[in-house]
Amino acid sequence: MWRARKRLWCGLPWTFTVYSFDDERLFVDSGILNKRQDEVRLYRIQDLTVTRSLIQRIFGLGTIHLSTKDKTMGNFDLINLKDVMDVKEDLSRKVETQRDKKRVSVREFIGDDDTDIDDM
Repeated sequence: MWRARKRLWCGLPWTFTVYSFDDERLFVDSGILNKRQDEVRLYRIQDLTVTRSLIQRIFGLGTIHLSTKDKTMGNFDLINLKDVMDVKEDLSRKVETQRDKKRVSVREFIGDDDTDIDDM
């Protein structure tokens, strides 16, 4: 399981957002007093994009943009991660593994119907 704290623009981990993923799900935990945990099944992730601004590159950080078919999370970002390229590669491998395991391909996501494939 991978786990990392969202970092400030200067690379310091002084935020209350923690990203993590296991073999089947990606989690976003946020908040200090009012806690919230969002979850996305890995096979619902369609695309991963890494962006690195000049400031992020200076401090060794990057952002992963995830395009998903998740109803509650939609498209979202994992912001200011250390070793962003390694994280993206690991996440991408796990997404493909879950797609193979669930027998889901990208063509299953074409169209915008509300077909739910959670119980495959």
